[in-house]
Amino acid sequence: MKEFKTICRQLRSLKELSIKPTPHVGFSTSSYYYDRKKKVNPYEEVDQEKYSNTVRSILSLRGHGRTPDSLFEEDALLYGPVSKCKPPKQDEETIAGNRFPLFNRERILKPNAACSPATPLKIPLQKNIPSVTRVLQQTMTPEQLFYLERWKKRMIMELGEDGFAEYTSNIFLQGKQFHEAVETILSSQGNLDFRERSENLKSGYIESIQHILKDVSGVRALESAVQHKTLKYVGLMDCVAEYQGKLCVIDWKTSEKPKPLIRNTFDNPLQVVAYIGAINHDPNYSFEVQCGLIVVAYKDGSPAHPHFMDSELCSQYWTKWLLRLEEYTKKEKNQNIQKPD
Repeated sequence: MKEFKTICRQLRSLKELSIKPTPHVGFSTSSYYYDRKKKVNPYEEVDQEKYSNTVRSILSLRGHGRTPDSLFEEDALLYGPVSKCKPPKQDEETIAGNRFPLFNRERILKPNAACSPATPLKIPLQKNIPSVTRVLQQTMTPEQLFYLERWKKRMIMELGEDGFAEYTSNIFLQGKQFHEAVETILSSQGNLDFRERSENLKSGYIESIQHILKDVSGVRALESAVQHKTLKYVGLMDCVAEYQGKLCVIDWKTSEKPKPLIRNTFDNPLQVVAYIGAINHDPNYSFEVQCGLIVVAYKDGSPAHPHFMDSELCSQYWTKWLLRLEEYTKKEKNQNIQKPD
C-alpha cells in the first residue's frame, strides 16, 4: 500500500512537469483576424466575364518579351485598330519657268559709276506695265487674304465705316510725309527748312531712324522708277544708297507694331528684290546693287528695326518673286481669255 502511494505521487509530479501549449498565442492571433473587417476588392464588382478575353490576351502578351509588334497588338485590343493613311506628300520646291538672273554680271561700270552723283537720280514712273505693288497684291496667298480681311472687319467694328476710311487715309498721309522728310534729309538739298516740312510727323518717325541715318551715305537715287523690260514690270524705289559701306536698295516703312524680324515685314523683301532685279537690268542705271535694306520706323520714336538682306538672301527672295510674277501673268492671261470679244 505504501508502495502504491509512492507510485501515484511520482505520476502526479510527472504530469505537472509536462509542457503544455500556451493557448493565449493562438487565441490572440485568431481573435485579431476575426475582429478586422473583411476588405472589399473593387475589382470583384467588375463584369469579369465581359472583359475576360481582353485581360487574358493582354496577360498572354506580357508573359513574353515585349516587342513593337506586340505593343501594337496590345493597343489594337485596348483601343481598336489603327486607321492607316499615307502621309501627306511634301510640296516639291517649285521653280519658276523664267529663271532670269537677279544680278547683271556683264554690266560694265562706267569710270564714274563708283562715285555718288552730285544729284541723286529721280526717274519718273511710267505705268505702262504692271507695277511691283500690283503683282504682289494680286497674288496674295489665301492665308494673307484671310488675315487682311479679318483685320479690316475688326477695325470697322471698332471705328465704323467712316472711322476706318479716315484711319487708312491718315496712315497713307503719314507714310507720304515720312518719305518726303527722308528724301529731304538724304537729298543734296539738305539746306531746306526741314522742320517745316516734317511738322506733321512730330519728329516721331524721324527720331526713330536717327541711328540708321548715321550709317547711310553715298545716295545714288531717291524716289526713282525702275523698269524690267524683259520681265515686264515697273516699280518706284524709295532710295539707293550705301548702308554700312554696302550699296543697297532701301525701303522705308512705318508701323504701329514692332517688327523685329524680317518675316514680320510680310512681302516687303519681295518688293525690295524686285527693285534690285530691275535696277540691275535697267539701262538708266549704270551701277549694280546686290543688297537690300528694309527699315521699319515707329511713330512713338522708338528705335527703328533695320532688316539687312545680303546677296544670298536676296537670291532666295528673287526666286519667290519670279514665282509670284509668273502667277500674276497666268491670272492675267486667263482673265483676258474669259473676257468676251
